[in-house]
Parts: sequence; structure tokens; C-alpha cells
Amino acid sequence: MNRDDVKARVYKVIAQVLKIEESQIEETNSFTTDLGAESVQSVELMAGFEEEFDIEMEEDEALEVQDVGGAIDFIGRYLD
Repeated sequence: MNRDDVKARVYKVIAQVLKIEESQIEETNSFTTDLGAESVQSVELMAGFEEEFDIEMEEDEALEVQDVGGAIDFIGRYLD
């Protein structure tokens, strides 16, 4: 799976969990500052990514990811 495929699916999950349009999401966005995610939503995002990609992420590492681009790269490493 290439990075663009991962990015599209990450955007889809973010839009569903945060109830925003995919067009509002940019790779440079911080989940909390720019997209308004609260701590409970950070956990929901992680669960959403795990379900979408059928992976099991290390929770502490996953919660350290603060922006959209970081999430794309982080998930990409799990898929390699």
C-alpha cells in the first residue's frame, strides 16, 4: 500500500471520528490544535485506524503522534 492510499484512508477515519469534511484536513494539521480533537477522541482515532488498517498499534507510541502527517507515516511503518 503506498502513502497516498494510507493518507486517503487516514483522512476518512479522521473525518468520521471528528465529524468534519475530509476537505478540512491537511497533513500539517495538529489533531488537537487544528482539528479540535479531545483526549477521548484521540483514543477513538487510534481505534479507528486500527480497525481501518487491521493493525494493532502500541498505544503509548500512537498517542504521541500529534499531527495528520505523523499518523500517516506511523501507520505506514506498521504496514511495511
